[in-house]
Amino acid sequence: MRIGISWPGLLLLILVGWTLVGVLSVTLSSVRREYALVRRHLASICGVWLVYIAVLLTLSLTARPRLIPPGQEQRIGELGFTVIRAETLPGYLVSHGEHVLRVSVRITNHNQEARQRDQRLTAYLVDSQNRRWYETPGLQGVRLSTSVAPGSSVVSEPVFKVAGDATGLRLVFTHGHRLPNLLLLTDRDSLLHPPVSVPLAP
Repeated sequence: MRIGISWPGLLLLILVGWTLVGVLSVTLSSVRREYALVRRHLASICGVWLVYIAVLLTLSLTARPRLIPPGQEQRIGELGFTVIRAETLPGYLVSHGEHVLRVSVRITNHNQEARQRDQRLTAYLVDSQNRRWYETPGLQGVRLSTSVAPGSSVVSEPVFKVAGDATGLRLVFTHGHRLPNLLLLTDRDSLLHPPVSVPLAP
């Protein structure tokens, strides 16, 4: 049976568990007034976390931004996300020179036994000026976080309102810069990690 956890996730889980045990040891030593042990435990906890954060930042800062060609699948856990096409919807719910872009994304569940979904996954568009546009609520139909049957695929069509002068648009999938992804080694959303994006045709 395949365990649905990556090695960065397992490493972070072990580190958190070890930290909780260390905090418990600090508490017990403090109650017993064993202050030398308290200092020793705190030094160990802080030291290990400093090393971990240093490794995390090193991996993030040395990583390069990745461009995934349209039509190539991105695996996120058990799910695969493939950008099929992007199309402009002229004159549809626009103002101030904006235009509406609809992106078709095929979501494939590679687990053959259970339905899968990524409830925290969202997407945004970024242009050559690093401006961002997030999904327009109520227009996307099937959401990126939809549940997919075992071995099946569905198509999600997130919609974005984009400035009329936007060029070099790229689609980025993200869980947001929050825990636990923020502290996962090599994760696309880890601290200071460059984005993984899909360039869209003009």
